[in-house]
Amino acid sequence: MTQQIATNVVWHEGEVSRQDRSRLLGQKGATVWFTGLSGSGKSTVAVALEKALLQRGHLAYRLDGDNVRLGINKNLGFSAEDRKENIRRIGEVAKLFVDAGLIVLSSFISPYREDRDTVRQLHAAGGFDFIEVYVDCDLSEAERRDPKGLYKKARAGQIKNFTGIDDPYEAPLAAELVLKSDRMTLEAEVAALLDLLETRGILKPAT
Repeated sequence: MTQQIATNVVWHEGEVSRQDRSRLLGQKGATVWFTGLSGSGKSTVAVALEKALLQRGHLAYRLDGDNVRLGINKNLGFSAEDRKENIRRIGEVAKLFVDAGLIVLSSFISPYREDRDTVRQLHAAGGFDFIEVYVDCDLSEAERRDPKGLYKKARAGQIKNFTGIDDPYEAPLAAELVLKSDRMTLEAEVAALLDLLETRGILKPAT
């Protein structure tokens, strides 16, 4: 856990509770954390799920790997230490959105179990729901897709510390949901996610 450096700081409670915001929005806040190799389909399924939630009258917000690195994490690279800080910051941001009552869809390679577990613990400490979704895709298929041409660059030595090539990916041991994205249709993936969110009480069953 990251050490608290700033002193003389105290959490300030307001007069509007998490439950008040939940009643206003008609939903329960939660983080859905998509993890998997580059090209596994994390962003694709998050985009589709966000649209499906909107169509059902629910408010969600996507936190996407490249988008975050263009803003709040623009000063971080891809070393193990920077990857750890990248995920920690995202976890803290996700918590704020969940406290506001939103369903957060976080799409990050997040290759290390320890870092993902840190985000889970951050949520648990605040009483927030954290749902880990492993977007499982065979490396050969992810490399075949290679939507950004990153695998090709990594194989050519132009990118160092690339997950799946010269840096490890530690698959979840007990994810709440596993999506076999190289075998399932996008529609089936979204259906499985909506079913899980209903089961967990994040959404009310569709009528």
